Amino acid sequence: MSFEVLQPGILSLLQDEGRYGQHAIGLTTGGPMDPHAYRLCNRLLQNSDNSTALEVSFGGLHLKAHVDSFICVAGANMPLLINDQDRALWQVHRIHAGDIIRLDFATRGARAYLGCADGFDIPYSFGSSATVMREHVGGLNGDKIKAGDRLPCSGISHRKALSLAAELQPEYSKKICVRVIPGYQEQQFNRIQQRRFYNNEFVVSDRCDRMGYRLEGSPVRCDIEGILSEGICYGAIQIPADGQPIVLLNDRQTIGGYPKIGSALSLDAAKLSQMTPGCSVTFEPISIHGAHNALHMAHSFTTRLPLEERAL
Repeated sequence: MSFEVLQPGILSLLQDEGRYGQHAIGLTTGGPMDPHAYRLCNRLLQNSDNSTALEVSFGGLHLKAHVDSFICVAGANMPLLINDQDRALWQVHRIHAGDIIRLDFATRGARAYLGCADGFDIPYSFGSSATVMREHVGGLNGDKIKAGDRLPCSGISHRKALSLAAELQPEYSKKICVRVIPGYQEQQFNRIQQRRFYNNEFVVSDRCDRMGYRLEGSPVRCDIEGILSEGICYGAIQIPADGQPIVLLNDRQTIGGYPKIGSALSLDAAKLSQMTPGCSVTFEPISIHGAHNALHMAHSFTTRLPLEERAL
């Protein structure tokens, strides 16, 4: 019982919530670039929070079902077709063996999550099924899915047909403001450089991936060129010698030696991951207290989102 990969798309990876507690042996977190869309996909399917789903970057995925199940796609606006019939995103659909599922290329946003009832049955590697290609761990043999791969899952005969109303679905903008928790190395950037960082607009470059997003704009200079390598958190904003910020994301290295002006609020780092080259980014500082409040409010909003049930 599985889904057969007919066409893998540009980059499709099996992901659960991520691999935690393994930095000491050099393994990064991985997991979904947009946790909000991933979690809502599993919630709509009535799955456990950590169920394995497919993260589809930019689209182009074709699957053939060899099992009766249910699927849901949440995230970027990728046209979903089942047996060449248009189907809605953010909604649970019944699937029968022999059905062809297609995700076309995104018209807005960059990443969508395709989940199935009870999640894909992928064995854990170092406590997680999350795929990190650089480390060759998780997923299917530590790599992106390929044509001919089989994605095992359980046959499920019943699920509520839940959906998320259009007005509650995220909108993926081409311009965002990223809130930044200043770090202790901020003092190595003089007042002029700090103002340059916070008052200028940056553009997402074509050098962006799951490790990090490189931005282009007015260079930001640091009083020091490097530091002793130290642990790197999710969302850390490195300023290398060329002065162009790099926001480090899920597949970041675990240590690094570039100075960091601060760390992006995780909510906004996730929004950044839905942006494509050419999109615009600005920054503004936020206090630790403000960051905690924003996270709690976002968690409360997500868990309280009302879901609608329809007849299949």
